[in-house]
Amino acid sequence: MSFENKVALVTGAGSGIGFATAKAFAEAGAQVALADIDATGTRSAAETLIAAGHKALAVQCDVTNEAEVASMVEQTIAAFGRLDAAFNNAGVQVPVVETADAKAADFERVNAVNCQGVWSCMKHELRQMRTQGYGTIVNCSSQSGFVGIAGLGPYTGTKHAVIGLTKCAALEYAPQGIRINAICPGPTDTPMVGRVRPDRGEAIDALIRKIPIGRLGRPEEIAAAVLWLCSPGASFVIGHALVVDGGYIAH
Repeated sequence: MSFENKVALVTGAGSGIGFATAKAFAEAGAQVALADIDATGTRSAAETLIAAGHKALAVQCDVTNEAEVASMVEQTIAAFGRLDAAFNNAGVQVPVVETADAKAADFERVNAVNCQGVWSCMKHELRQMRTQGYGTIVNCSSQSGFVGIAGLGPYTGTKHAVIGLTKCAALEYAPQGIRINAICPGPTDTPMVGRVRPDRGEAIDALIRKIPIGRLGRPEEIAAAVLWLCSPGASFVIGHALVVDGGYIAH
């Protein structure tokens, strides 16, 4: 999968799946804009790619702020001239808690980032791609976009919503040469998992026991699937939610 002379934009690129995907795009030849709310993290991530000989741009962006999202796309175009692929990966978790005990503030936060943030990023990426007449977008949902998980109601709701947004936009823009799909990772060994399950002990072991392959996913495995969805090899794949979860939802 060569992305030589292509331009990719990745949100949530300061660490985890986002950085792994930005790195994979860069190693495949793309010029990459790395966006994250954490200015220090995204700058460090971009500097790592630049030090390895790649072309990269760091952009601080809070995806809940539409003006910042618009600026993120504008900065990408100003630096690289166009936008061939985008991975809308930025997301947050909420504490594991029963619905009756959940906080409205947590629901509002996870919805603003995981759902509205994806919608806002797509909106501004599509404005550029519509002008170009081509492009690919991958939105980050989750295995939780397909199944219910006790204690994760607000998070699960947003990930179901991402799949719905993806399918609707895919139908709108397929005739215009733009392909839109979603990636649905299972539990992956990233900082987010560590924050939700800080003990990294019994809770993680219990989680792994539910995964048929017997381990957490690796960020690089999710990145490989994203690149495939953005590649010519997936040229007939539109409006699809690709599950990469070690077999979790196959039960």
